[in-house]
Amino acid sequence: MTEPVKRIFLAGASGAIGRRVVPALLGRGHEVVGLTRSEDSAARIKALGAGAVVGDVYDAEALTQAVRAARPDVVMHQLTDLGAGDRAANAKLRVVGTRNLVDAARAAGVRRIVAQSIAWAYAPGAEPATEDTPLDLRGAPERVVTVEAVAALETAVAELPEWVVLRYGTLYGPGTWYERGALMAQLAQAGQLPANADVSSFVHVDDAASAAVSALDWPAGAVNVCDDEPAPGYEWVPVFCAAVGAPEPARAEGERTGWARGADNSRARHELGWVPTRPSWREGFTTA
Repeated sequence: MTEPVKRIFLAGASGAIGRRVVPALLGRGHEVVGLTRSEDSAARIKALGAGAVVGDVYDAEALTQAVRAARPDVVMHQLTDLGAGDRAANAKLRVVGTRNLVDAARAAGVRRIVAQSIAWAYAPGAEPATEDTPLDLRGAPERVVTVEAVAALETAVAELPEWVVLRYGTLYGPGTWYERGALMAQLAQAGQLPANADVSSFVHVDDAASAAVSALDWPAGAVNVCDDEPAPGYEWVPVFCAAVGAPEPARAEGERTGWARGADNSRARHELGWVPTRPSWREGFTTA
């Protein structure tokens, strides 16, 4: 059965995930208009065969005009602001940028949105978190800034009749903080990435992109998009250090931070049929 062609307005089309989503959507016969912040990125998007518009998600009026002009069936939100490692800027984007994008979608009559979120905003607990676990809105002040921004994003997205929130694990692979020469590799080289008890869930950026494409047809709700092996830093940090040519990390003794529990991908895998091509960071780090 031929998949119905959809028109997709992709905000963040030149980001680490977006640049993979564009060709994947085109390969399935969909039409794509990508929002980006520079003419150079727009040219690269057009070279793939997609439409492109240069714009600023903080300019609500221009954004609404761009979405209306694109006439999309689906809006996809893959926006981040992490190039400078500024988490406050990324939190602002989640709050204000998402609000503007959702308002633009509603003004254009769009019913469906797929949006990027994170899988480490959950409240403390003993086991990897499921999608039913509440967000950690009572944590330490510096953490609450991030979690409140995530909550604002997810609440805004859920205003549309059909919505999917992709709660990504920690992204690794080309174009992320977890590649040779990038932020986390630099910290590892400097001996500033200790191996500790905190548990993380990872997802390769290619698998994150495949989930975004599949989510065009998923039922409404939040979905943890991560690999099969949540792991403490005692396990993953030495493997990552070896993969990026960093020295053996120091071991930091102590109890696990309550919220650093990882995430359970059972819904994505068993209910929705999404299967990561890299089911574990163990192999993924060495082939990223």
